[in-house]
Amino acid sequence: MKVKSRHVQIMDTTLRDGEQTQGVSFTPDEKVEIVKALVGALHVDRIEVASARVSNSEKEGLIQINQWAREHGYADRIEILGFVDHKSSVDWIIESGGRVINLLTKGSCKHCNVQLGKTLEEHVVDIKQTLDYAFANNLKVNVYLEDWSNGYADSPDYVFELMDALQDSGISHFMLPDTLGVMSPDEVYDSIKDMVSRYPQVQFDFHPHNDYGLAVANAMAAVKAGVSSIHCTINCLGERTGNASLAEVEVVLRDKMNMHTSIDETNIVRVSNMVENFSGKWVSANAPIVGADVFTQTAGIHADGDQKAGLYKTRLSPERFARKRSYALGKMSGKASLSKNLEELGLSLSDENQAKVLARVRKLGHSKQQITLHDLPFIISDVMESNNYEHIKLLDCAINSSLNLDSTVSILVEIEGKKHRAAGSGNGGFDAFIDAISKAVQAYNYQLPSLIDFEVRIPKGGHANALTECIINWNTGDKPITTRGVHVNQVFAAISATIRLINIQLHTRD
Repeated sequence: MKVKSRHVQIMDTTLRDGEQTQGVSFTPDEKVEIVKALVGALHVDRIEVASARVSNSEKEGLIQINQWAREHGYADRIEILGFVDHKSSVDWIIESGGRVINLLTKGSCKHCNVQLGKTLEEHVVDIKQTLDYAFANNLKVNVYLEDWSNGYADSPDYVFELMDALQDSGISHFMLPDTLGVMSPDEVYDSIKDMVSRYPQVQFDFHPHNDYGLAVANAMAAVKAGVSSIHCTINCLGERTGNASLAEVEVVLRDKMNMHTSIDETNIVRVSNMVENFSGKWVSANAPIVGADVFTQTAGIHADGDQKAGLYKTRLSPERFARKRSYALGKMSGKASLSKNLEELGLSLSDENQAKVLARVRKLGHSKQQITLHDLPFIISDVMESNNYEHIKLLDCAINSSLNLDSTVSILVEIEGKKHRAAGSGNGGFDAFIDAISKAVQAYNYQLPSLIDFEVRIPKGGHANALTECIINWNTGDKPITTRGVHVNQVFAAISATIRLINIQLHTRD
């Protein structure tokens, strides 16, 4: 059955349920900045920012948030979780400048009887007492039916009696949580469809959790069944396995259900990065929409298909989210992958040099998972400097370094077709290599020149796993010679530059 297109509200609870993630605690200033980003940049419809009565510092932060929201016309979008405690939560929210209380009631018979030790009738009396006080103080009220998913499954009559008692009380939204993340999409659809048909005048929200990895699928089912709002968090933060990811819910509602939302998709990644930094909970590189790698094509056949006819592109284009597509360089790269990256850099190489660069990329790919766009100029420079002659080849090299002892090196080299072993020691791995290689070439009447300058560089971006380029200026007596080497290890980059120098000098001597 096709669902009619309509507007679905997004309620973000990153600052309330999201802060219940183990190890996450936002400062008041961080909360203010996140609220500004969620409302001002992302355009979420509503934000749940805190739980009432947590602490004085929490209240101070809420005062800042509510003041900013009032000044910018967003006061009714800021919501605070409150409890069935008559005046306490309501007063706390009023003192913080809030206008909306999300009242936490018990949505299952077990929670009501066991946790509260009360009957449904007693709980309803308490709820209405808190509601009356909230309305008397001009607060807007939404109501959570906590543990509703289990309540509907185990004690549906309890749920219906609670709804019957509250449906005409002036509540704006009845919020249906899958508190423990136990529902499947079919269960969500069937139960919410029943709720909507029984109470057609009620605005229902759905609050999913991701314990079975079904939060987004359940959000789809809830919208199909007729809810007006979905609760989400940035980066899937939340209790245990988290809530539904706002980014994923957003694209699913638009692309798979033809629904409308208020979300500005171009700011999703920026807000995700902000929350990632403030929370200290890092986003997986393959997280949909916001992960670092999700718009990177690795297989060469994908790059080839994109280059020829955009064969591997979907509605989830990187530009839609203010991102760019990239093509990974590594052992699986093909000519199209390299061409795409050269195009990005504004570089052009002959077919012969492209083949050489691609061979080097693939070789490096076996020691480094991915070569970045910024690594490529180093590789090109290294390949362009390479000569076809190899009077000396480094076949193997083992380096041992320690904190308080000299470094040692063992090498196996091939010089003019003959293999030689040598060992050396020194103040660091490269110094030890120089000692060893000097011994190996001694029989060939060759002496390494001294160093004039030694420079190590990495591409911009500063990643710890970046390629390293070592440039060495050698004092050869006449005209200084500069050689370079490229490797993922800076010592081996320097060793590569040294081997290149020896090859140049042995060749010119011959």
